[in-house]
Amino acid sequence: MKFTDLFVKRPVLAIVVNLVILIAGLQAVRSLTVRQYPRTDIAVIKVTTAYIGANADLVRGFITTPLERVIASADGIDYVESSSAQSVSTITVHLKLNYDTNAALTQIQAKVAQVRNDLPPEAEAPIIEIETAETQFAAMYIGFSSADLDQNQITDYLTRVVQPKLSAISGVQRADILGGRSFAMRVWLKPERMAALGISPSEVQEALSNNNYLSALGSTKGSMVSVNLIANTDLKTPEEFRQLVVKEKDGTVVRLGEIADVVLGAENYESDVRFNGQSATFMGIWALPTANSLDVTSGVRKAIPEIEAQLPAGMKVGIPYDSTAYIRDAIKEVLTTLSETLLIVIVVIFLFLGSWRSVLIPIVAIPLSLVGAVFLMMLVGFTINLLTLLAIVLSVGLVVDDAIVMVENVERHIQLGEKPFPAALKAARELVGPIIAMTITLAAVYMPIGIQGGLTGALFREFAFTLAGAVIISGVVALTLSPMMASRLLRSGDSERGFAGWINRRFDAFRRGYTRTLTGTLKYRPVVFAVWVIVALLIVPFYMFSQRELAPTEDQSVVFGIIQASANSTLDQTKLFSSQVADVYKSFPENESIFQITFPTGGFGGMVTKPWSEREKSTEQLQVEASMKLGQIPGVRVISLVPPALPGGGDFPVDFVIASTAEPQQLAELAGQLVGKAFASGLFMFADADLKFDQPQAEVVFDRDKLRSQGVDLSKAGQDLSTMLGGNYVNRFSIQGSS
Repeated sequence: MKFTDLFVKRPVLAIVVNLVILIAGLQAVRSLTVRQYPRTDIAVIKVTTAYIGANADLVRGFITTPLERVIASADGIDYVESSSAQSVSTITVHLKLNYDTNAALTQIQAKVAQVRNDLPPEAEAPIIEIETAETQFAAMYIGFSSADLDQNQITDYLTRVVQPKLSAISGVQRADILGGRSFAMRVWLKPERMAALGISPSEVQEALSNNNYLSALGSTKGSMVSVNLIANTDLKTPEEFRQLVVKEKDGTVVRLGEIADVVLGAENYESDVRFNGQSATFMGIWALPTANSLDVTSGVRKAIPEIEAQLPAGMKVGIPYDSTAYIRDAIKEVLTTLSETLLIVIVVIFLFLGSWRSVLIPIVAIPLSLVGAVFLMMLVGFTINLLTLLAIVLSVGLVVDDAIVMVENVERHIQLGEKPFPAALKAARELVGPIIAMTITLAAVYMPIGIQGGLTGALFREFAFTLAGAVIISGVVALTLSPMMASRLLRSGDSERGFAGWINRRFDAFRRGYTRTLTGTLKYRPVVFAVWVIVALLIVPFYMFSQRELAPTEDQSVVFGIIQASANSTLDQTKLFSSQVADVYKSFPENESIFQITFPTGGFGGMVTKPWSEREKSTEQLQVEASMKLGQIPGVRVISLVPPALPGGGDFPVDFVIASTAEPQQLAELAGQLVGKAFASGLFMFADADLKFDQPQAEVVFDRDKLRSQGVDLSKAGQDLSTMLGGNYVNRFSIQGSS
């Protein structure tokens, strides 16, 4: 007895086998993670070290260079970038594709710990963060604004009430406050008053440190009573700070309020956040890598009404950007396409077979094969994303072939005079080898895409294996369920009468016409060969002149704008220009909301557009128009861009690295020439160099003789100056005077 006879003679077994495929597939659909693209471990580790008050040269020499030297020896590193700016060092470590991020992070942490004691004591501890291609931007940004509360109060409320609620939602990795302003006591010194009273900034700093601290006293107990001890040693209100004694001499007391303005303000004023033109504070919601981003954002949206109901009077909440909105629309479009594809395939099969009994067999095979492919996706750890859904859509036309071949072979035996049951047995026996060979051949066509390396292989591996898996499942269905259904559904004589008979007669007429045409064509073989050669040769120029790209640009309903301002700009100056950027976005009728985050030397923002059905222009067209208008804003450079079609690439299509032993100033000059030539060519919409030296710097030169005559120590003078300017003391001075 042949293998296929078992399923034809035991229909319950065939049904059970395919029910297992169906149930397993449906369960997999519920448990699979939904993402925009397949998961790729394109990780970046950032080491950020603050050295307040130090200029770029000091940061590079004392922070960046020693850290970069030890970090570069870690395993799994593709390349390392570093940036040394005023008060901060940033080292960006790009890991190799799909390298173990936990192992790399552990090694880098150990390397940083090796040189931690070699860094200046005034430098803060290095902060090590890891980012992947999916976590560079949050899954959702929520904006909070108020006409009655300032940003300090909004930030305080978000920290105490909103942030814990959002962080507790299942699948949320973190909920960060962007553009927040934490409460801080600001002490603005008055140099003229301090000089008149003979008080130095270091004395003020010492008084603040010695008189404002928290003391843990413990507890005391007797034989019957235990008492916790609390010492009120800290200052809490501006008035308490103003009454702080800074200096006392000969009965004269100088308080902090006499030499400084003390106000309750924010820890820093280096950012400005706006939502639709109004001041706001953003919260970014990052989803766990293993979480379903659609479920995470749905959970956040469900929590927003409850949060909104508890907001203080006058505070409003909105969603400036939700990355999953595009994913939802894209998946909806794919599912619509899948439904249309199924309908078209069913109609075509019916038109060719002519019998609903015959059509029912491949119709059942299609969803079984697709659902079975989803089960295989779950087994190998794949996700439901745009590329795997694309594979499902493309596989519809492939998985139906095996069932159609089985049905046609059974009908052939029936037309030869056999009963349906023995016809199904013979047809299935004949097609075991051909169906297995056809299945393996189709699967082998797509396998090479999944085994290639690099970013392309990482992205399209799930696409290729999902398509191959659907074809394999279709072969199983064709050998188990299709012959059993054919033996029960097909009848003798159905192909000669009715619509099926009319279809078969039309095919016979078409076959005869094609035979006559082919016979006549073969009489002029030189002409046939000439046409074939011409078509074959045209392949080369057609391929050479075709445009090439990894993936076409996708309309994700958002246009981003990166603002670059002068290095010596203040926040107030950059805000003047960023407001003009917002006005440009407002001029587009397609805009739905506008968000902006502005810093002294730049900013980031964008325009979220209306849904596809409510606008006629694509985001690519809007980007071009926005670039023209944004280019007319003086004082800043605005880079207009749309999100990349696929993750993992750089921020720009092409990046050049100029490496040399020359000084950074010389490299900056060379980079500027390269940028100028790029613009002069007329081929580039944007070109820029990330090394700039337009930040003016002041050099303080102390007169050693005068300091000595006044009894002032050189180091003490440097420390006072550093404290007054808000930085740390850096022991590097240029001294003039006699030796």
